[in-house]
Amino acid sequence: MLMRTDPFREFDRLAQQVLGSTARPSAMTMDAYRSGDEFVVHFDLPGVDPETIDLDIERNVLSVRAERRSAAPEDAELIVAERPTGSFSRQLFLGDTLDTERIDASYDAGVLTLRIPVAEQAKPRRIQIAGGDSGRRQLGSAT
Repeated sequence: MLMRTDPFREFDRLAQQVLGSTARPSAMTMDAYRSGDEFVVHFDLPGVDPETIDLDIERNVLSVRAERRSAAPEDAELIVAERPTGSFSRQLFLGDTLDTERIDASYDAGVLTLRIPVAEQAKPRRIQIAGGDSGRRQLGSAT
């Protein structure tokens, strides 16, 4: 249901340490689980202004983008800069069993939470069995 690995994540981390920048946006960490009739995803985005978060869905691909700016003024001399800044992105490949028309998104305490309901047609349902011979055609009889 989700892309679980990012083969370029370690390469990007190493390039950022050596070059001081990344060639592409950094991936954001996340947790995902199913709870009852909804799929829940939490993205860690501490220090991100909610106005910079962008959610798009095209077909069954959900794209999340956000930007964290440095808190230091431009003319400040940085002594230590370990908190990543810049663009962050992640794509989720959603299954057909999710209702992408009713995604709920909230942002609280640096965590973006998406709640995606399971589609009605994907929920388990009970099938009624008709009793007796009513509605059945008997083989071999002339009608």
